[in-house]
Amino acid sequence: MANRHLSRSIAMQSFYEWDFKGKNSAQLKKIVKRNLEEFGPGLEESDFVWQIIDGVVEHLSKLNEVIEKSAPEWPLEQITIVDRNILRIGLYELLFGNRSEVPPKVAINEAIELAKTFGGESSGRFINGVLGTVYREIGEPGKNE
Repeated sequence: MANRHLSRSIAMQSFYEWDFKGKNSAQLKKIVKRNLEEFGPGLEESDFVWQIIDGVVEHLSKLNEVIEKSAPEWPLEQITIVDRNILRIGLYELLFGNRSEVPPKVAINEAIELAKTFGGESSGRFINGVLGTVYREIGEPGKNE
């Protein structure tokens, strides 16, 4: 599963650069390909990187809306680029991902780990708070069965 963690890291770094440079959709694929070559040569699960990239882009407006509702005291543009993109990845996996491949708690834990690695001092707590709020609101599937 280390490959999936690396895949998420590459996706986050690619989104960081894409977001920083103004979200030019034509550039995103080039950025991802370059980052895969540089940081994940021979990565067996590069499909997972593309699944995250394509999923986040497809659901970007909905993900941004969820972030704004779940962290109302933090306007989207005031959230650091790193935290904003980690939230997008975590929320994508939480809301739209394949739960049998990535259970919700794994998606949250992976996002927290990305925040601890790439974010600031309080990023892990912030990511945990936002994703935890969303998780509680959607409920734990199958828990009451």
